[in-house]
Amino acid sequence: MPLGKTIFTHAFREQAIDLLFRFDGRIGRSDYWIAWPLWIIAEVAMFLVTALLGWLPYLAIVLWLIFSLLLLNSAIAVGRKRLHDRDKSGWWLLLFYLGPALCQIAGQMSASGLILNVASFALVAWAIVELGVLPGTVGPNRYGPDPQESDVQMG
Repeated sequence: MPLGKTIFTHAFREQAIDLLFRFDGRIGRSDYWIAWPLWIIAEVAMFLVTALLGWLPYLAIVLWLIFSLLLLNSAIAVGRKRLHDRDKSGWWLLLFYLGPALCQIAGQMSASGLILNVASFALVAWAIVELGVLPGTVGPNRYGPDPQESDVQMG
């Protein structure tokens, strides 16, 4: 394998690991949306692996649990960095990730199901707009330098 290709694949792998699993710093909208197809591909791959391990259900369950924890860790890391780019605390993820689930659970247990389903939808819509649509703060903020400025300096 040529040296240039080795360096490129190593750098790509490092960037992917940083994007998906590091909790510090900021990321822009494009990096946030890059993470989504990676999560979907990983989810499909894990579904196929567990389907092939159907004859070993306990192993499939253990692998699925480990994978789910890694995916959750990645979603928290990416969401947190995106919120930091918006100059907001990562604690907002509790509302964005747990809020809809709690609304759905409570909606199943009460007569207010429709209202809670609408609330769940509103929280998901707010999370999509906050994390994936609105731009980050311009320039450095309390969470680090502007990722847009870092991209310009590297390019």
